[in-house]
Amino acid sequence: MRLDPFVGAYLVDPAQVWRRLLDEPDRAHHDPDLGLWLITRHADVRRALSDAQTFGNALTLAPIYDVCPEAMEIIARIDAPPTTAAADPPVHPRTRRALRVTFANTPERVEHRYGAIVRRRVDELVSRLVARPGGRADLVGEFTTELPLLVLLDILGVPEEDVGRVRAWGDGQIALIWGRPDPAEQVRLARDLWEFWRYCEQLVRARLVAGPSGDDYVSQLLAYRDGDDEVLTVAEVSSIVFNLLVAGHETTAGLLAHALDQALSDPGRWRELREDPRRIPAFLTETLRFAPAIDGWLRVTRRAVTLDDVTIPAGARCLLLIGAANRDPAVFARPERFDPHRTDADGHLSFGHGPHFCIGAALARLEARVALTRLGQAVPGLRLAAGHRRSYKANVAFRAHRSLPVVVDATVPSGGPAAAVAG
Repeated sequence: MRLDPFVGAYLVDPAQVWRRLLDEPDRAHHDPDLGLWLITRHADVRRALSDAQTFGNALTLAPIYDVCPEAMEIIARIDAPPTTAAADPPVHPRTRRALRVTFANTPERVEHRYGAIVRRRVDELVSRLVARPGGRADLVGEFTTELPLLVLLDILGVPEEDVGRVRAWGDGQIALIWGRPDPAEQVRLARDLWEFWRYCEQLVRARLVAGPSGDDYVSQLLAYRDGDDEVLTVAEVSSIVFNLLVAGHETTAGLLAHALDQALSDPGRWRELREDPRRIPAFLTETLRFAPAIDGWLRVTRRAVTLDDVTIPAGARCLLLIGAANRDPAVFARPERFDPHRTDADGHLSFGHGPHFCIGAALARLEARVALTRLGQAVPGLRLAAGHRRSYKANVAFRAHRSLPVVVDATVPSGGPAAAVAG
């Protein structure tokens, strides 16, 4: 069974492929081209996400292809210790505890700590869209990728002038690990990744020299460490920052783009959200189910595991197809239908499950809710540009829109007034 994530249908409508895989009687399939086992059923993906004794994380951030020797030599110099996505026990419970203590991860804590930052950045970007001459914009380049990155840099205390570099580094890491670059591109991306890691190390060292007295997140991590390597090493602090600077904005950017795509693809949906923003949280939950920002994630078997009659050997890399699991008819009624009023959408796995559940889930929801609310207020006539055809970047894990061209129309379309409800 082949996935073909870099060509054809997967770049336009990956759900076609998920549906085909779910229709197969076997619960696991081996893709010889990728060298990965494909796991698609909701129950199996949920188990693999939560059972660290059987499905390990050690190779989660290792490229999915044979890296050329020159690029591998550069990658080998990056001595970032595993702390988040690639960490297993006993390291992961310790580093996860540090994240839970220092990073706001409940709706109440997120609102208190980060709400003002989110609203300020949303207002800046929406104002820029409204003032844009010509009334045309690409929401991917000018809003959905900008907002979560700006918010994250504010939280971490990273200078705003570094936005472009951090975005390029994050995009490059995703392409290097879960894409299929040619050897020359592998070398370029590996050099960028090395530079990215050095940047994170220098950022942490600068805070360490200054003393952890600031209110930025790096200072808070160092204050939590309190000079004790048994709590966190300095390298682990740098590694957490390294991981947050990618995972902390790329996934939220995907959620924002998918939500706006679904909302604007149906004028009735956009009108409903605009006129009653209280519907936005349920709309976002269904977006997470229907179109996850990460629709595939990697694990490696630490021992042989049998799913029905299919045995996956120990040491095998597995691609957990979260997108397919979120369309499993055993869990979701009419899974191919986008229905923001459904009652079973909370069963999605788009933020993961178990010990690696996304620490930034509440922040992502807040950013998306405030963004949709404010856009509905300021740009009630926002609509997709005529002739737009949905397409995604070639990647086995991150489902990122190439573009989302829109007409920026601040006039109220016929059919009802815009609601003036605060985000």
